[in-house]
Amino acid sequence: MGMDHYVRLNPSNRLRRSPLFDRVRAEGAKAYSVYNRTLISQWFGTLEEDYAHLKTAVQVWDVGGERIVEISGPDARRLIQMATPRDLSRLGSERCAYVPMVDPQGRLLNDPVLTLLAPDRYWLALADSDMFLYLKGLAAGAGLDVRIFEPDVWIIAIQGPRAYELAERVWGRMIHDIGFFKYGWVDVGGKPMVLARSGWSVQGGFELHVDGSDYALPIWEKIMEAGRDLDVRAGCPNLIERIEAGLLSYGNDISVDHTPFEAGLERFCHLEDATDCLARETLLAEQEPTRQIRPVEISGDKVPPVAQLWPVRTLEGESVGKVSSACWSPEQQTNVAIAMIDRAYWQPGTRLVVDAPDSTRELVVAEKFWGRT
Repeated sequence: MGMDHYVRLNPSNRLRRSPLFDRVRAEGAKAYSVYNRTLISQWFGTLEEDYAHLKTAVQVWDVGGERIVEISGPDARRLIQMATPRDLSRLGSERCAYVPMVDPQGRLLNDPVLTLLAPDRYWLALADSDMFLYLKGLAAGAGLDVRIFEPDVWIIAIQGPRAYELAERVWGRMIHDIGFFKYGWVDVGGKPMVLARSGWSVQGGFELHVDGSDYALPIWEKIMEAGRDLDVRAGCPNLIERIEAGLLSYGNDISVDHTPFEAGLERFCHLEDATDCLARETLLAEQEPTRQIRPVEISGDKVPPVAQLWPVRTLEGESVGKVSSACWSPEQQTNVAIAMIDRAYWQPGTRLVVDAPDSTRELVVAEKFWGRT
């Protein structure tokens, strides 16, 4: 998989750049994609090299595409609760939460990480869709007293098994007191900022919410310098690692065509308590999906990139699903993939076929995602 699979991007002010864009480019980014109208880096070595390094050392990621929307004001919690089936009253202080966002018909609009800064102030770190305009419209229609805007906040992720050692060198032992999907306040250039124990890998690590563009480059340099002897490198989310872990990509594996139950996100739906969610009644009636996300293995040599959904069929030719993400796993020694599969065929061990661009291949439904314990 290389640059030949990507169309060259022409420069434009419509494509935003993070304050670290030039610095990360100098670190050797090999390709770019667009996420939330922001240019994001894709690979620094090969996909396999980045995968091996992420799982053994530590990487620092410019996650500038994960744009922040702030919702603040007396009705902030009510507004967010209208758009998510996750019960926000269960959130404690200094807590982050994965929150599926849905329209009134229960279809997924986004799956951001929410950060509770105060009872009347929240950040949403967005997947690739425009919740800013949706929430503005929802608030206006409901007459809510809120302020909705994009703050000058940029996320730097520190990911990998040595992330804790690196973060401790920069901010001290307090980083070990931060629970999973919680956050602490750390000093960045004399200003307190949010350091969350989260990130788009399962290798462990943190996400620093850099509050102010001018702070981004100095803290990047400080983190990188502190990790030189830890084999620190610039990096980015890795396709192989995320498929193995079952980390779903909005707009790719799941979209506005799916409910949280079809996406396998039922544990984040608290319909008995989230009574303000506009989709509550619809979702109560859709808790038994007829299709759902499943891990699958695809036979043969290394598969090509998934540029469009690949049809999944029974051996007799009946259409029963789509593959949305797939790649060769060096550890599993097979092609690992994510697919939406019909209920009658999603049991582990079920044998099907998939029409990949290069050939028709055998597909087997796996018991669980490979990177999960």
